[in-house]
Amino acid sequence: MTQLELASKGVISPQMVQVAEREQLEAEFIRQGVAGGTIVIPANIKHSNLVPCGIGQGLKTKVNANIGTSSDFGNIDTELEKLRVTIDSGADTVMDLSTGGDISATRRAVIAASPLAVGTVPIYQAGIEAIGRHGAIIKMTVDDLFAAIE
Repeated sequence: MTQLELASKGVISPQMVQVAEREQLEAEFIRQGVAGGTIVIPANIKHSNLVPCGIGQGLKTKVNANIGTSSDFGNIDTELEKLRVTIDSGADTVMDLSTGGDISATRRAVIAASPLAVGTVPIYQAGIEAIGRHGAIIKMTVDDLFAAIE
């Protein structure tokens, strides 16, 4: 079940408890915010080492850091070093905006190494792959986009 589904059923999840402790608020406040759509807790069940973070109304301001490869420099080790600096600097979340190198491998490595919520922009990968496959980004198909999302 998602955090929203749990909250809507009146259930306080372990992630909601962790967010409440981090925010120094009551867990019921977090649950109500999630149920009401004013708080989100990005908590992908496949992100095994995630430390949940609450984002939304009534919570502390969050800091996001953007990292990612480019067509000129697609080194996974460099992205992992950027992630380390991001974590050490106190960021709350990180976005992988990779557009070069092995984007899927970079994304997997960043997620595996990150206790922070990791966001991605699959359309970037779909666009890069469409250029390689079809010669132009405007020739990207719906299937190309869904393949990148999956």
